[in-house]
Order: sequence, then structure tokens, then C-alpha cells
Amino acid sequence: MLSIHQDTPPPCPDRFNMAEYVMQAGRSTPQRTALEVIGSPGEVLERWSFAQLDATIAAVAGGLVAQGLQPGQRVGLRLGNTMDFPLVFFGAQRLGAVPIAISSQLGVKELGPLLALTRPDMIVRDPALDLPQTDAVVVDDLAALRDHAPAPLFDTAADDPAYIVFTSGSSGTAKAVIHAHRAAHARQMMWPGWYELEPTDRVLHAGAFNWTFTLGTGLTDPWAAGAQALIHVGEAGPDTHRALIAAHRPTLFAAVPGIFRRILKSDADLKSAFQGLRHALCAGETLPASLRAEWRDRTGTELHEAFGMSEISTFISSSPSRPAPVGTIGWVQDGRQVAVLGADQPVPRGTPGELSVHRSEPGLMLGYLNGEPLPEWFRTGDQVVMEESGAVRYLGRLDDLMTANGYRVSPLEVEAAMLTCTGVREVGVCEVSPKPGVRIIAAFYTGSADPAEVMAELAGSLATYKMPKHIQPIPDLPRGPTGKVKRSALPDLYIAEERS
Repeated sequence: MLSIHQDTPPPCPDRFNMAEYVMQAGRSTPQRTALEVIGSPGEVLERWSFAQLDATIAAVAGGLVAQGLQPGQRVGLRLGNTMDFPLVFFGAQRLGAVPIAISSQLGVKELGPLLALTRPDMIVRDPALDLPQTDAVVVDDLAALRDHAPAPLFDTAADDPAYIVFTSGSSGTAKAVIHAHRAAHARQMMWPGWYELEPTDRVLHAGAFNWTFTLGTGLTDPWAAGAQALIHVGEAGPDTHRALIAAHRPTLFAAVPGIFRRILKSDADLKSAFQGLRHALCAGETLPASLRAEWRDRTGTELHEAFGMSEISTFISSSPSRPAPVGTIGWVQDGRQVAVLGADQPVPRGTPGELSVHRSEPGLMLGYLNGEPLPEWFRTGDQVVMEESGAVRYLGRLDDLMTANGYRVSPLEVEAAMLTCTGVREVGVCEVSPKPGVRIIAAFYTGSADPAEVMAELAGSLATYKMPKHIQPIPDLPRGPTGKVKRSALPDLYIAEERS
């Protein structure tokens, strides 16, 4: 049997608008709470009904129109972890514009190339966040955007561009991923395949608004199902997420593996504290089997993993009704168009190959901005095995991309930043495992620089999630026959901090 899974996805209407779709279910219960914005555990900063949310998104769309934004134009979101982010994101979509999701952690130097690539017509920003020089219209009176008559819904096609997110390719160059409005409709395949999402659910997500994992799993899907979203915007300490679950009683909790690992460090009785939690959802990086087992033992609930990427979101997962067999990440969701390819065709089941998605898959991106048209099969760069049962076993990346706290990070980007530091001559960056189930970014360099001084210099040029957790001087970098740095040999040079 070949490693291929081809189902019929749920049909999406030809005329379809993502923002309108997200609000439809809540209109049957307009006064029901759609969102709670949480500060410290037990503190609800904002509570939004479906009616308030629907009306404010339409008003923000009107505010954007008043500032000159037109259908088809791009608007960059330079916003922090506040309610303004989803309001502007969905407000722009309502009027047929294309929001660009930008991380607030990026510095001005990192942001400049992304703006040059996407060329937004407008940028909505928090006044506290800096911008590089830009020709775009800059809007920073966020309160005024809500004080407008609602903009009429623009008639978008399902295949029209709906939003842009960024990812890093193996070359280290940021790519702009364009998604269609239909991508939101395609997320319905996750509901039975991962969440088992119901209108009665209360979904707590540990991420920030400007992360696509949060926008999708934390907001888009709960609202589209008529469920409640809970988002934490306060400071997160070691015990914060445990306390949030205990205080706010979500039925579903979503986070990256590091958050679950932090929760399990607590000595509290988690079974008592987590009453009402049906199960938890994990994505962003590979979930160790030991962490899944410990979560089950300590909480009495299951932890279900999903695999995805910026180009398609999550499309392989486990669920309560179909748990992942030991050693696998789960199953291709029903309705998906997925294969494991060799050189030019699907490999037999049980054989390693490259995880690939057919271009007819409605959740797949329209393409990369300024990129080539999609081929018949989009190759993800991930090596997997599809077992005889259909379960998928993950073997790792085919390139050198690293994953840190759910973000994809290119070693070339970190290396380029380190090469600007005083006293650094040559650099090699990779992931290392200081202990089972933990992966960190490590940087190895030659030169006279002091590691502490390098770390201090890097803090001004890299986003926090891109920062290496370990910096180590070495006499020479390992190289292959052609003289290229051999990153695969770097982990063998790693000296753990406690032994150095």
C-alpha cells in the first residue's frame, strides 16, 4: 500500500469571507461570551459578547476605510498582545484587505526586510512599538479605529488572499506566506481530527494574539464553532498557566510542549486543579512521548499533538476518539490531500519519505509572495514514515531549520547576527538536547569574544525566541569536504553549562 491519503474536504462556497465566517455561529447566541481577556490568574480584564465582537470588527473595518484602506490592499499589524490585533486582523478581512501578521518581538532591523518584501499600503501600530522608515500610511490612534460606522461586507471569493504570515526557509531568508479566505473553512477538518471542538467549549490558549497558532486554534476556530475563547495577556511566570487553568476552568487548553513541561514542575494536585479540562492540545514542535505520558498521569487528561506549518497549519493530529499510537504524531485528518513522496511518487507504507501536500488541499497556502506557482505536490521538507495503519511517524527536518518555543528559526539568521558581534570570527548554530525531551538553540563560535558579551550584544539584534540559549567558544568549526560548516557535527561539541 502506498503512503497517500486523499479524501474529499468539506465544500467551501465560491463566495466566502473569512471574517464573516468566523462571526456567523455566534449570531445565534449574540449575548453569549465570545472572549475573556485574562490578566493575572482569576483576573478578567475584558469580556466580549459575540454581539460586541461582531459589531466592533465591523466598526474597525469602517475605521480602516476612513484611513484610506481599500479592498485588495495590504495592511501590516505592528501590534502587541492586545485586543486591537484580532479586531484589526478580522476588520481588514471584512473589507477585502489583506492583513499581514507581524510579531511584536521583532526589532526594527529585523522588521525592515519584511516590510520591504510585503510592501504594505498601511501599517496599524501600537505607538510603543518602533517602525523603520516606510512609505506606508501609519495609523496609531487605535481607539479611534473603533469609533466608526460599520463598513459593509466586501464580496470576496474563497480563493482571494485573506492574510499573510512569515516563515523562514532553509536559506535563512524570510518568506511571506499568502493564505486564501478558504483556509479558515478548511480548518473544520481539525475539529474532529484534533480538538473535538463543541460550542460549549472554553478554549484557553497560552500564546500571543500575533502568533498564527493563537489566531487559529485560540480565536478563529472557537468563534467559528460558537465556542468561547480565553486569552492570557499578562506576564507569564513558572506557575502562571497552571494557575490560569485552575482559576478559569477551560475545557480545552492549547500550548507548545515547553508550557506543558513547565506546568508539570508544579507540586500541586493537578487532577483536582484541572477539573473540567477535557483534554489539552499541543503543537509548534515535536511532543516527547515521555511528556505526553507524564501529563496523562498527573492530570488525568490526554494531551493530543498536531503537526503543521505556516503554509498549511495543522493537518496531522491525534484526538480523543483516535489517539496517536506510541511513537507517532497521529493521523492525517479526514478530508486532507497528503502523501509521503520519494523522488517523484508516493513511497510504500513503512518507507521514509518527504511529507507532501497536494495543491488541491483547500488549507494549503496560495503560495509564497513573489514565489513560483505551487507544484502538484508541495513538499514540506519534513521526513516521515506512514505506517501500515496510516499513523505518521516523524523523523525530522530534511534541512537545518530549528524550532524554538513553536517558532521556526533558521540557523543562518542567528549566525548572521552573531557575526556582527565584537570578537566573533566564525559561527555555527544548531539545536542540541541538554536533557531528554528538551531542545535548545546553541551557537558555537571562534574568536576572542566573551560568551556573556556576545549574548548581551545579540539581545539588541534578535527577537527573544531566536536567541541561543547556549553560546560556546571552540577552536575551529567542523567542516565537510567542500569547506562548508558541518552543522550535524556541532552537537557533539556541546558542553552542558553545569559541566563547563
